[in-house]
Amino acid sequence: MRTFFIVVFFLLFVLLLPLAARAGDADIAEAEQYLRRTVIAAAAEHRKITFFADFLGATARAELKGADQKGVSADVMGMRLDVPWVNLSPRRFYGLAAKCAGDSAEARLNLARFALANGMNEQAESDLRAALELDPAIEPAVRPLLNIISPPEPAPAAPVSAPASTETRPQPGPRPPSGVYAPEIHGWAPTGLSGGGAMFTPTISGADPKVMMLNCDMSAAYVSTDGGRFWRMIHQGQLLTNTRCRPGLHPRDSSIMYAALGSRIKRSADTGLTWQDWGDAGAQLRGEIQFDHDNPSLMIAGTASGAVISHDAGKTWKPCSGVAGEGKSFHVDRTSPPERRVIFAATAQGVWRSDDSGSTWVDKTQGLPWQRVHSFAGGSDPKSSACILYCSVESRSVDGKFAGGIYRSRDRGESWQSAMGRGINLDTSTADEYAEGPLAQYKDVLTSDARPLTVYAANTSTGFHPPHHTTVYRSDDGGDNWRSVLFMDPRFSGYNVDKNYMTASTGQCYEGSQHAAAISPSNPDVVMRLTGQIMLTDNGGRTWYQGHCHLAPGQSAQPNCSWICTGAVVTSTWHYYVDPHQHNRHYIAYTDIGFARSMDGGMTWAWWEKNKWAPWRNTCYELAFDPEIPGRIWGAFTNVHDIPNDNIIGGRHWNNNPESGPGGVCVSTDFALSWSPSNQGMPVSPVTSVVVDPKSPRGRRTLYAGVFGKGVYKSVDDGKSWVNKSKGFGHPSNMRVYRVIIHEDGTLFAMITAFQRGGTFTGDGVGLYRSKDGAETWECITRDAPILWPKDFEVHPKNSSIIFIGAAATRSPSTPGGLYRTRDGGRTWNQVASKGRQHFGAYFHPKKPDWVYMTMCEGSVPCSLFLSTDGGDNWLPFNSFPFSNTQRVTVDPDDDNKIYVTTFGGSIFRGPAVPRR
Repeated sequence: MRTFFIVVFFLLFVLLLPLAARAGDADIAEAEQYLRRTVIAAAAEHRKITFFADFLGATARAELKGADQKGVSADVMGMRLDVPWVNLSPRRFYGLAAKCAGDSAEARLNLARFALANGMNEQAESDLRAALELDPAIEPAVRPLLNIISPPEPAPAAPVSAPASTETRPQPGPRPPSGVYAPEIHGWAPTGLSGGGAMFTPTISGADPKVMMLNCDMSAAYVSTDGGRFWRMIHQGQLLTNTRCRPGLHPRDSSIMYAALGSRIKRSADTGLTWQDWGDAGAQLRGEIQFDHDNPSLMIAGTASGAVISHDAGKTWKPCSGVAGEGKSFHVDRTSPPERRVIFAATAQGVWRSDDSGSTWVDKTQGLPWQRVHSFAGGSDPKSSACILYCSVESRSVDGKFAGGIYRSRDRGESWQSAMGRGINLDTSTADEYAEGPLAQYKDVLTSDARPLTVYAANTSTGFHPPHHTTVYRSDDGGDNWRSVLFMDPRFSGYNVDKNYMTASTGQCYEGSQHAAAISPSNPDVVMRLTGQIMLTDNGGRTWYQGHCHLAPGQSAQPNCSWICTGAVVTSTWHYYVDPHQHNRHYIAYTDIGFARSMDGGMTWAWWEKNKWAPWRNTCYELAFDPEIPGRIWGAFTNVHDIPNDNIIGGRHWNNNPESGPGGVCVSTDFALSWSPSNQGMPVSPVTSVVVDPKSPRGRRTLYAGVFGKGVYKSVDDGKSWVNKSKGFGHPSNMRVYRVIIHEDGTLFAMITAFQRGGTFTGDGVGLYRSKDGAETWECITRDAPILWPKDFEVHPKNSSIIFIGAAATRSPSTPGGLYRTRDGGRTWNQVASKGRQHFGAYFHPKKPDWVYMTMCEGSVPCSLFLSTDGGDNWLPFNSFPFSNTQRVTVDPDDDNKIYVTTFGGSIFRGPAVPRR
């Protein structure tokens, strides 16, 4: 055993010696002692034998397996492993030490020191940030090492414009104080552009206004602890989204959170990391969860038909008898006696008050013009004994004059007076064609206990330009006088919002009505506004900053600049690409925001420039790269999103006629910096797939494209012109081609997805088709498979007879869905997995063809990602994967242990290629 100790000690001493110049003698000794101790401890553990075999040479591996069979302990075997130990490279030793060291802040710090000493800066940075997340108190030891990786530098005084045809990689610069990247979730790092999708039900802590929570409409909930600058997705196994009920944040302890899941109450005591089932409200929850801020055991929440109340911190609930209508918001009057609390409940049908802590309720709408309630807020300050209520009702035109809007009560709802004072929008007609309507509707009204006379109101627009624009109004006298405090468009004279990737690229903004807003109960200067973007102010609206994007270090907000992911990832992504010619260039095919590219290996991202984007900019479904010419890329674009998922198949988009949406093939010759249409001969229809035949001649590439509803098109002149090649393909009523693949042996495959008539799925045209003559003729190879809703397919990279199809289940008629496999070119199909109703597909590891990743979509809790290492016979779950809807998997070409996962609503996650045990 002495020999083993000496060898390990010598190895660690040699490997850690270079650290002296970076971290100091004390740090070296600590790291050396720690890693030596953890590696030796692991070697002495019999159950680690098979793990050690993965890292050591063939001779040692055989000895270990033999020892395992004979029951010989690993500490004895360690004496025989002198040479393999010494021959381990620093990178392989790092991997071994990382496996042995465990997951603690101390372990991560020492691993980072080792990685930094051996030039593995990316691993070092990842470990340092993991250490910070595990224990923020370790920052004094972490920060100097982070500064070694990227020394702080002042931002450039002014941006320098590069020639139009030249791209420059982002240069290092000062990093945001809360960290460079969004926090990982169980080892999975969100990446790409943030925002872009609808967000709802925000709330801001009164105990700590930097703690916030929000939900999106794509299944996830998010938490921020730094004022909304970075966001952490809550793991799908802990909590899913609720866009109908605002979470409740404990008024005294910012780590305690309550959220609704149907009728169930979920509670977290660690700022949203973990959640437990806490109680049952007995009805579907709506509106919000609210507290008595002086007695948090008293809670009230909305339901679909009223409200419920709890007096034991949410464990048990009872209905609020007399309150009717869908619950919206609530206020507990802090100036009322604690033993007989006055409570207000607002629903879509009115306002009610209880004078006995919620036992009985009476209507308090006298003075309101009608009971069509948009929003309600109350503020009560025990110091001044003030209690002021605000209620926004539907705006109407009465005899040509504005009526409705915001009302105020100073006598606890006994009477209401209009609060539509000077400065607020009272239009009764549209100012231009961009108006949302002739009357401004005030969908959100906000106030706080800290300052009840300060009130905010958010409106829909009656025109694009001020004073008709979409904005947030603020009043500091209870609504007698208002001023606009939000000017979103860079062309407005009062523009007061940090630029995001859209405004930086286009010089303008998409205003859009807000989906929701929130205010801190303890600090009325902290306000959050949600659309597909997150806007926040911490100075009462003088300026606003972005919560869904931050400039990358050293960048200025201009076209083609780079942005950091903040973790608020709410977009759908279809493919993730690493450029085959230059691996530092990565690309994302998006829904809603179209396309993004990275020039630094996926660390930061640039949104496409307005004058250079594709004509159909909503969605990019797929890219195809010229096999010999760097920078030459074809793309499949359309304004129809969500193909082939339920929004399209269920008929909820494009009036159930998505084939009518525009789209086409575009080409780029400058690494996706700019795009031009390349669709002559092709209908202007959604293009969902494009592939290039790598064996076709340079300059006259053969390409194939899937045109949704129209079939397969072929080009033999680099995509300049196209002809329909759909003989024997599909059905006259269903040509909904979704995916095209060309195998290395020349076989062409194309898939047609589902079609419904009157809610009934038809088999007409549905299936996977194959052509062996360049799309001249097609044959369906899934006629005997029970599939009516295929979503995606994949062909084995070396054997075109092995194919997987992911399928969703259908109810009318009933088909099971699942993952299907053929090993004989489609003569027979077998279901090899059924983990939920909606399988999306399966994807081969390019260097390990027996490894297959399986993805689940649209509600696949508790796990949406699986790995098979035996070709699809058995599956291992990625229980750590945080998001519930996965689509495709890309393996990093330079790191077999890193994968990128595209999602339906959660952007991209980068993480380990193998599930954690």
